[in-house]
Amino acid sequence: MATVKLFGFTIGRDKVTQVEKPEEPSFTLPQTALEDGAVTVTQGAHYGTYVDLEGSVRNELELITRYREMSNHPECDAAIDEVLNEAITREATGKIVNLNLDNLKQPEPIKKKIIEEFENVLKLFNFSSLAEDLFKRWYIDGRIYFQIIVNENNPKLGIKELRFIDPRKIRKVREIYKQRDGRTNAEIIKATNEYYVYNDRGINTQTYTAAANQGLKISPDSIIFVPSGLMDAKNVMVISYLHKAIKTLNQLRMIEDAVVIYRLSRAPERRIFYIDVGNLPKMKAEQYLQDIMVKYRNKLVYDANTGEVRDERKHLSMLEDFWLPRREGGKGTEITTLPGGQNLGEIEDIKYFQKKLFQSLSVPISRLDVQPGGLVGLGRSTEVTRDELKFAKFINRLRSRFSQIFNNALKVQLALKGVCTLDEWEEFKQYINYDYIEDNNFAELRDAELLRERINTVSLVEPFIGKYFSQQWVKKNILMMTEEEIEDMQKEIDAEPQPMAVDPATGQPIAPDQQADQNAQQDTGNEQTNQAQDTNATASTEKKSLTPDLDAEVLKFSKGINKK
Repeated sequence: MATVKLFGFTIGRDKVTQVEKPEEPSFTLPQTALEDGAVTVTQGAHYGTYVDLEGSVRNELELITRYREMSNHPECDAAIDEVLNEAITREATGKIVNLNLDNLKQPEPIKKKIIEEFENVLKLFNFSSLAEDLFKRWYIDGRIYFQIIVNENNPKLGIKELRFIDPRKIRKVREIYKQRDGRTNAEIIKATNEYYVYNDRGINTQTYTAAANQGLKISPDSIIFVPSGLMDAKNVMVISYLHKAIKTLNQLRMIEDAVVIYRLSRAPERRIFYIDVGNLPKMKAEQYLQDIMVKYRNKLVYDANTGEVRDERKHLSMLEDFWLPRREGGKGTEITTLPGGQNLGEIEDIKYFQKKLFQSLSVPISRLDVQPGGLVGLGRSTEVTRDELKFAKFINRLRSRFSQIFNNALKVQLALKGVCTLDEWEEFKQYINYDYIEDNNFAELRDAELLRERINTVSLVEPFIGKYFSQQWVKKNILMMTEEEIEDMQKEIDAEPQPMAVDPATGQPIAPDQQADQNAQQDTGNEQTNQAQDTNATASTEKKSLTPDLDAEVLKFSKGINKK
């Protein structure tokens, strides 16, 4: 079958999709290649290129399905909503994320184009409407895929469409070409070939061979792939943030079912029937007892799937009772009751596993307990618990990882529009940040409190500025300002109009021209005062001088110089 390239992907068999040769020889892959969960295909001489997944793809497909089933559990869904509500927040205008280019050292026209293309990327993702949905998919599945669709007739128009791909139908494959080093006898990676395999029916086979037509081979440039960054113990499969809650959730489900079954079986009082069988033989006594049981007995069955109690016999009896025969000579027929359970109101086991589930999902336990009235505290940041602080840092890590979806789209968009090359983008992305809108008041309160403490510290050291501390040291070490912030702040201070002075006598502001006249008059008065002080000092010096003749000669000589 011949190779056909269409809309950025390759249909058919192709020897090389995208070969990358390392600049320096190495026997291991870079760190970025170890976090994407790609299937590693070893290339080897006459055996051909193959890989034995041995259930890896099958387990991954089943694992994603299990993650989605977990998200439907009420407690797990509540924890996911807590994460989602903190990570994705909207302004009144609908803004969710802003592009921060303060650290990017590029001309303003380049920055302006990058911001424009970022807005276009947000429109392609329909981020204003689907932000919560996209983040939830990525958080639950542990990965997210998009196909990049470009108009090949006019690629300079940029990305035409970004289409979501079910992660259960696509898989990344990496072929490694190795060569044995004759000097060290070590296998050195010569080149790597990466591509994606898509199968609409799902990739659920136990083995995969690159030579077989298992699906559609897609070029890496046509796919946006953002993994969670978490790997399993063998470092071969990407896992979700829900993975560590699998065992806890299963335990919670079992303990809930066990509590319900126990309460249904032990809550009511049971009856004990002592049936007098007289002198009947054993066989006839048992038959007589069975006839009585069939007449009164009822069977209740608990269905764990629906949570319902199903009556299979439809008799008039309410519960399953105990039937015991009694021989002649003892007491006659008697009916007594067996008391029910005494600790049916305890649910400490369920609360324990609920708290453990929230802990496994990094959600503060305090959010599990509903406060009276549903009020939200707006205290100072010093009153925020350590769990809330850890949760805020966890949300920031999630946002940073999820933001790769913008990096991957901007990389293609800017390259197609001619704003920058791929090599330049690798340098740009190091200085590009994404600022998400904060929902809760914790960040604002924290920043305000830090600024308040810094200003209070400045007021304490102000008497010592110029004596023990310099203004530059105070700005850097107390106000924690950078060189650029100090320079920009000084420019803003110089550009701002100076505040108007106030007349101490009338309390009214003084116009700038009046202030200038007052300053001039004050300077003149100060000059006259200084001259008077000099004259008085001279007169005083003359009175006290011990060499009046010498002083007279000096004064005469100085007057002569002034005349010349």
